[in-house]
Amino acid sequence: MRMFVMAALNAAALCLAGPAIAQDREDWPSSMTVGTASQGGTYFIYGTGLANLISQELDVNASAEVTGGPVQNATLVETGDHQLGLVTMGPAHEAWTGESELAPGVEHQSLRALFPMYQTPFQVVALASSGIENVTDLDGKRVSVGPAGGTAATYWPRYFETLGVSPEISYSGANDAVGQVKDGLIDAFAFAAGVPISAFAQIAAENDVNIFGFTPEQQEQIVEAHPVSPFEVPGGLYEGFPDPQQTVAMWNFAIAHEDMPESLAYEITKLVMENNDRMRSIHASAKETVPENVDKNTFMTFHPGAVRYYEEAGVTIPDELKPE
Repeated sequence: MRMFVMAALNAAALCLAGPAIAQDREDWPSSMTVGTASQGGTYFIYGTGLANLISQELDVNASAEVTGGPVQNATLVETGDHQLGLVTMGPAHEAWTGESELAPGVEHQSLRALFPMYQTPFQVVALASSGIENVTDLDGKRVSVGPAGGTAATYWPRYFETLGVSPEISYSGANDAVGQVKDGLIDAFAFAAGVPISAFAQIAAENDVNIFGFTPEQQEQIVEAHPVSPFEVPGGLYEGFPDPQQTVAMWNFAIAHEDMPESLAYEITKLVMENNDRMRSIHASAKETVPENVDKNTFMTFHPGAVRYYEEAGVTIPDELKPE
């Protein structure tokens, strides 16, 4: 008799749970787009892997889309054209405060933070035969700074100005830029992406190149003038470069629109934060995709679904970053 009662109670619980789960997902989209950046950069690899993980585990048809990078991603999420976007916090702050180069005067206050990704260091690659070994050597040279609207394209020109360097700037995707370096169409490629940067690894494996960041003096000037932190690129990431290099870096976050269903934002955040091994299998930079780095967001409101997950996990979100 007792077994019959327990079975009946379990069956009733399942009947109650079934509609609740269905109701929890009823406002979920059947598909979503993740805004990344150009092929050959870390955003595209990371975003494609993230989209695949969401598709596999949450039964939502997620796909990654090539974009101009963080500046464009912030606006695409703000307008609702993309459900998820990857952004560096410098361009994100400018979008948040209405200073975006893409949409000046428009405060992107519908953006909501989900989870920390990794730090983006700034580095330059040039053929060794060019003699370019230092940022100051770029003065008067032809330099690609990645796709227009990307983090590199936004900040490298500012760094050049700070350091008194005046290169001839062009814009292109990461794979195109390294191709132009190899073909002698440009002299150098100044980029920013999570390391190792696949385009840098490719050109270093096939050519004799110089890869560098900033001298200590340059690093100090850049950190003083811009929203970045000192960063040491580990040695051994690229063929021929066994020693660490000094540069600067900026944090990245995944963001969503405030209208994303709370349960979906919760499940995406939980999926990423509790599966770091799988995230690291997508790209090594995801070793920093952990709850401990949530505090690297200091201005953008978190999505309520993300807040719910972090509070359950014992991670404190400052009151000023919680939705009203």
